[in-house]
Formats: sequence, structure tokens, C-alpha cells
Amino acid sequence: MLEKIDLAKKADKDTFKQVMETEGARLGLLQRECKAAGIPVMIVFEGMGAAGKGVQINRLIQALDPRGFSVFATNSSNEEEQMRPFLWRYWIKTPAKGRIAIFDRSWYSIVQRDRFDRPDEKLDLEGAYQDILSFEKQLSDDGTVIIKLFLHISKEEQKKRFKKLDDSKGTSWRVNKQDWKRNKEYESYLKINEEMLENTDTEYAPWTIIESTDRDYAAMKIMTTVADRLAYALEKKGTSGVSKKKQEQAPAERFHNGVLSGIDLSKSLTKAQYKKELDELQKRLEKLHNELYRLRIPVVLGFEGWDAGGKGGAIKRLTSHLDPRGYQVNPTASPNDIEKVHHYLWRFWNNMPKAGHIAIFDRTWYGRVMVERIEGFCTEAEWKRAYQEINEMESHMANYGAVVLKFWLHIDKDEQERRFKERMENPAKQWKITDEDWRNREKWDLYEQAVDEMLVRTSTTYAPWIVVEGNSKYYARVKVLRTVVEALEAKIKEVKKQKN
Repeated sequence: MLEKIDLAKKADKDTFKQVMETEGARLGLLQRECKAAGIPVMIVFEGMGAAGKGVQINRLIQALDPRGFSVFATNSSNEEEQMRPFLWRYWIKTPAKGRIAIFDRSWYSIVQRDRFDRPDEKLDLEGAYQDILSFEKQLSDDGTVIIKLFLHISKEEQKKRFKKLDDSKGTSWRVNKQDWKRNKEYESYLKINEEMLENTDTEYAPWTIIESTDRDYAAMKIMTTVADRLAYALEKKGTSGVSKKKQEQAPAERFHNGVLSGIDLSKSLTKAQYKKELDELQKRLEKLHNELYRLRIPVVLGFEGWDAGGKGGAIKRLTSHLDPRGYQVNPTASPNDIEKVHHYLWRFWNNMPKAGHIAIFDRTWYGRVMVERIEGFCTEAEWKRAYQEINEMESHMANYGAVVLKFWLHIDKDEQERRFKERMENPAKQWKITDEDWRNREKWDLYEQAVDEMLVRTSTTYAPWIVVEGNSKYYARVKVLRTVVEALEAKIKEVKKQKN
């Protein structure tokens, strides 16, 4: 999830000024409407160290009436708090109806910072997550709007900010040994945060990832996100007023998390490099396939991507050296009449592999949050619910011992057009191009936004998305093969270690 976010997003000064003025005025009106409607609001600021939580809280509250909110900074628990359940100190700070409570760090510290800083302490992680989900669900069911913001920066940006703080006598106190340790072991700490987001991203209290390298961009996104959530809550409650009218004037750009925008499509391989690496990786995969069968390890590989992105070519190179008795390629088309009367995941469950076998899906269950979402084949509630349903299905497979990998084959619009024309001019490939493919190009931006959200919400530690730079077919095929080979080698090593 987090490693796929495009952190290079920036805001120019004019856009920043315009959005902050418009959304700030709107947020002030929404605060008054929430007060009148008796809606309590909790806004949680979490994220990587030095991501700017304090700065962004200060910018957000400038638009609010100070009589209607409270800000709580979460530090290490004191003696009284340690003698009570960990959620006690947050329960007593929950807002009254019509008020806003803002948390600079929160109840997530126990499964985030505390877990990393005190690894020797015994923590019932599953129990802690369950307590948090129960806490948020109870508050949400009672009418509280919970807005959770995760401010994200890269390891390099964090190190730069820590150093700047450390070099000044006035701010050096803000950086301690644990901060530097988290930066040094950034990847490990990032994984802990990934797991936190995976386990607590719910429909009633979703996480919003804030790209925080550029502080102005982060401020705009935070302001807009909070305003949108409050407007939605008022609309859901049936409260009419200025908020609905003002929402129509909000910026068209809703600051969705960019993933595809940060992909370097210039990556390529020469023909000689391609042939050499392809041969080596296919031979390694052939041996691994035998080990998978012997150790009874199931494998699920899902392929998605733009039309003409190269899914078929990648799958062909992947399977060329495999024993055909040990794998199955499942092409996914529109559901038939039988499939339509079942749950949308039913047809995919029917093709999940047994132990020791490989199931390859040429297009997948993610159609629910892409084509079905864009084309209106399911309701908004259904596709929004699907993220969690899909994560749960993949988690079930992973818990059973399966390797689950998902590939998005990414090309740019110009490359797609070139490939479309090439197919039309080649009689042997004309069957691959349809009028629907051309129509889908007209909705490229809508699909890109849907794909970005899909990648962020469903790339998990147990079933990651791999975005494949696909403008070069040679590079894409080798990357897919290498990713599969390395994942299988790691899984086989893990299983053998458990058996010994």
C-alpha cells in the first residue's frame, strides 16, 4: 500500500491559495451545520515521523471555530493510564454531540510505535486490533464521524527533516534516538504501519493516505478530505443547508492517491539481456514448480492491466516451462447467467488452486472495483464494500499457506494507441482488438483513478500488488518472472524452516 504511493505530488501557490480559501470557508460552514445537527467528529492524525502532523493540524484548525473543537496530543501513557485498559484514555476524550476532537497520534500507537519501540513486550496484536475496531464501530454506529489521516513521507525525506530539526538548538529536542532508529529501520517500521492500515481500514472509518512531501499539497488534501466527509455525513443524515450548495463549488480534483503517476515507464531491456534473463528465470521456475508440489504450496497469480498492456505475453512466458498438470490459466470475461445469480466472488472461489498447484487469473475479481464501478454494473455501496471483501478472501488464501501475487501491467496512453493500431493492421492479431477497447480509452482518467484506489486499498503484506512497467514488453515479462521466482523461493525457504 504505502510503498506504491506517488509522494512527488506538489501544489502551486495559486492553486493552494484558492483551494484553502474555498475549502476553509466551506469547512467553517460545515462545522456549524454539524453542531446544529448534533454530529460528533473525531479527526485522527497518524503517520511517519516528521511528516508534519503538528503543522497540518494547525493549518486545519484555522478554518474552525475554536469554541467547537479540542486538540489532544498523545504521549506515552502516564501511571494512571497504565493501570487501565489502553482505550480508556481515548474513550474519555471522545467528543460530545456537535463537537470536534482532533488527535495528534492516537489509539494506534499501541500497534504502531509501541510495537516497534518495545518488541520484547508481549502484545496481543490480534486482540488490540479487535479492540480498536470495536471502539470505532461503536462510536460510528452512535453517529460519530471518524476521519483517519495517515501522513506519509519517504525515508530520504524523513532523514532530511530529522537532520534539520536536530541541527537547531531550538528544535533538536523534537528528535530522539527512537526517531533515528525508525528512520534507520524504515522498511521494518513501514511494514508495521502497512499492517495497521490493512487491519483497520473499514467502510465506517476509512484511512486516507496524505502525500506529505509537499506541505501545501498535504494541507489542501487534508482540508478537502475533512470537508467532504462532513458534507457526506450531513447528507446521509438528511440535513440540508449551505453545505450541499457549497460542495458543488469544491475543486474537481479530489486529491486521490496517485500510484500510476509515479511509475517510470522508460525502463527497458535489450533483446540480448531479455533472452539471457528469461532463460535463467524460466529454468529456476521449472525447478520451483516441483518443490511447490512436493511441499503442497498453493499459488494464486492475478493479472490486471490496461487493454494491450501485455498480460497474455507475460502469462505465456510464465507458463512455458511449467508442468501443465500443475497449473491452470483462468481467463475472466463478463459473468454468465449462472455466475450472476451468485456472489461475485463465487466464480473465483471455484477456480482457487488446491495445495501444490498454481492458479493464474487473466483478469480477476478486481473487475468489481474497476469496470463494474465505472460502467455502473454494481452500486456504489457494493464496490466500496468490495475492497474489504477482497482483502478478506486473499487473507484467507494466505492464511492457508498460499502465495498470492497480483500484477498490474502499466503502459501509457500513447503506447496503448500504438499497440491498438498494430493489432488492427495485423490480420493475425485483429481478434485482440474490439470497439469496446477503443471506447474504454475515452474513460482512461476514470479508470486510472479507480486503479489508483484499488492499488492503495488492496495491496497488502500478504497479497501485494506489483506494478509492472510495461512500455517495454521485454522488461515487463522479466519483471513478472523475477517477482514470481523470488516470492516462491522465499515461501519454500519459510516452509522448509517450519518443517525442520
